[in-house]
Amino acid sequence: MDKSNTIIDIGNISKVYEMGGEPVYAIRDISLEIKKNEYLAIMGPSGSGKSTLMNILGCLDTPTTGRYFFKGNDINDMTDNDLAEIRNREIGFVFQTFNLLPRSSALKNVELPLIYSGMKKSERDEIARNTLIDVGLADRISHKPNELSGGQRQRVAVARALVTSPSIILADEPTGNLDSKTGVEIMHLFYELWKKGNTIILVTHEEEIALHANRIIRLRDGLVERDEINHHQRIE
Repeated sequence: MDKSNTIIDIGNISKVYEMGGEPVYAIRDISLEIKKNEYLAIMGPSGSGKSTLMNILGCLDTPTTGRYFFKGNDINDMTDNDLAEIRNREIGFVFQTFNLLPRSSALKNVELPLIYSGMKKSERDEIARNTLIDVGLADRISHKPNELSGGQRQRVAVARALVTSPSIILADEPTGNLDSKTGVEIMHLFYELWKKGNTIILVTHEEEIALHANRIIRLRDGLVERDEINHHQRIE
């Protein structure tokens, strides 16, 4: 089988914790393949295992059992430095709480991953500036987070996720701290990024948000309940 277009390939992964001497499964026996330019929502109620799965997909945690290949490389063979490199270069994270540096400008916040990668200041300044323009913040480049609306702060976070040209964008409840109108604007931004060729993994407990993706994986009690193509994708 041709795997050249596969970014993430996980097989039979489980995450087990010990509680009172008893094993407790956060996720159990999940197999999943994610290809380039997919727009995937991982959906489920609280306690379904979606945060655990997100952390494993984002190389923030490792499975107890099972295999995980990222672009053909087995993460079980990787060092902590290797995993940090994947997190910095290959995965762009967008969080519900924005996670911006409060005393730094939008430009400095977006530059951060490029600083970690050792890029020269002149280069990273230009790339960060252009990325902020791409997400509609041309007039907010010098503003600090407290001078921005919630939607603008999330756009800064999206720009920071995009700045290294990652293989995937991993968004955890990206509209959770936004009003409904601003949430729609951010989801439209994700749709535009997907149409430009980005691969997006969206983690949410909201049906309305999951419907923006073209594939939905529904979790319940740590298991994949359904993995389905969304024929009613929202594009507003």
